[in-house]
Amino acid sequence: MGDSKELIEAEAEAKLEGQAEIWQYMLGFVDSMVLRSAVELRIADTIHSHGHPITLAQIASGVDSSSSPSQDMITCLSRIMRLLVRRKIFIATSPSDDGEPLYGMTHSSTWLLNDAELTLAPIILMLTDPRKLAPWKYLSSCVMDGGAAFKKAHGREMWEYASIDKEFNKIFNDGMKCTARITIAAILSGYKDGFVGVGSVVDVAGGTGAAIAEIVKANPGIIGINLDLPHVIATAPMYAGVSHIQGNMFEAIPNADAVFMKV
Repeated sequence: MGDSKELIEAEAEAKLEGQAEIWQYMLGFVDSMVLRSAVELRIADTIHSHGHPITLAQIASGVDSSSSPSQDMITCLSRIMRLLVRRKIFIATSPSDDGEPLYGMTHSSTWLLNDAELTLAPIILMLTDPRKLAPWKYLSSCVMDGGAAFKKAHGREMWEYASIDKEFNKIFNDGMKCTARITIAAILSGYKDGFVGVGSVVDVAGGTGAAIAEIVKANPGIIGINLDLPHVIATAPMYAGVSHIQGNMFEAIPNADAVFMKV
């Protein structure tokens, strides 16, 4: 009888834990949206600019320096910071004099800096953009009817859509650029002799050229070629030693000693 009771209690506990997990997954979007708000409001940039932990009022002043922060702003901001602290994106400490909590940076929040050389801020804005989120609503339809979720949401494949919507094109390219910089920094650090003897490299689907530019910068003797679709190349900045070529990798790839692809 005792064992039976324990089994029933264990089953009830497991079921409760299962319910808690489902709730966690259902509300998982909240974390993404709060991260987005932190980037949009430049919370990390404001704290970082002070060089030390600051109060909620100081953060609010950084968000809107044109006027004194309203109570509504402070209240809403406090809720955002509470979750970000809970997720260990920022830290909150209480002064010894029982004054206002002070909010400081962590290793995680440094990746939210808009102005840093290596940052995840642009990819956060890209992945949480309403146009990128919309296709997720069509997963069931893809299973039942086939087809691409992005096209179901927007009536066009993503690359065609990006060629028409300039704002989306910029948001997407900026997101790809920031991750390319992070990736290529790690590759060049751990692959120091990987380009020895290579005279030219073509980055296939290289976006606006951030990755190939870093390769050429670290290996000045290399001729860099950046291949991507016309609407992407149209917004690509000029880099020393890099040539931008408009094209489709499924049709032709420029000749080079080595091909670089990020998958």
